[in-house]
Amino acid sequence: MKNETALITGASSGIGYEIAKCLVKKGFNLVLTARDQSKLENAAKTLSPYGNVTIDTVVADLHDPLAPQVLYDYCHLNGLQISLLVNNAGYAIPSSFDQTPMEEEEKFIRVLALAVIALTKLFIRDMLAVGKGRIMMISSVAAFAPPSTIQTLYGPIKTFVNRFSEGINISYNKRGISSTAVCPGYTVTNFHTASGVQDEMDRVPSFMKKPASRVAYEAVSATLKGKKVIVPSKTFKLIVFLLKVVPHALFPFFSKRLAPGRYDSR
Repeated sequence: MKNETALITGASSGIGYEIAKCLVKKGFNLVLTARDQSKLENAAKTLSPYGNVTIDTVVADLHDPLAPQVLYDYCHLNGLQISLLVNNAGYAIPSSFDQTPMEEEEKFIRVLALAVIALTKLFIRDMLAVGKGRIMMISSVAAFAPPSTIQTLYGPIKTFVNRFSEGINISYNKRGISSTAVCPGYTVTNFHTASGVQDEMDRVPSFMKKPASRVAYEAVSATLKGKKVIVPSKTFKLIVFLLKVVPHALFPFFSKRLAPGRYDSR
């Protein structure tokens, strides 16, 4: 993978950081982006010992409609050909749908969906020009689950991400481009605290909580192999299988222990 460069959004912590670590060990040069400059610079510093690679950092807030173009322009002006785009940035809204201002919903959709589309559209053109490229889209097991009573838009948007990734494969596999939808379940990161849903995470059984390093390892391995969808861990592979065969009407009964809060009446 020497001389290949990956761009990772939301790279300062959690799954994004662990993906960066995996890629450094494989010899990828990196362009890391996140909102917090100090956390981003610290991430780059701690990643450096893992490989003899170049690590660039670009502070960008994907709430801003111009952020994808800023990231693309940085890479273009610095002669960086992105061979692997990792659309990882994301968060969740803890408040109920009726209590969330529309402006917040629009920002949420921009980060989890519109920015994913924009970055993919910008960088896929360069990938097509050289006849190869990989795209990783961090989705979620929520894409397969019934709609929940919390984070109303999260599952539907992740379902969109899966279908969008599938569409990229159908359109561009023959031209050397592959897209992998990574669908983790509960992952131990600062995601839940930052999103205001740590209480629900604390109630999840420990066997269902997977380390971000494991999710990242499976995600990178699957993406480099050109797999279309990956559900990290046997636990969540089984859960996704059950979600496809168990009637959705029964799921709230099982979820009281496995996914506390997601299907509670409001």
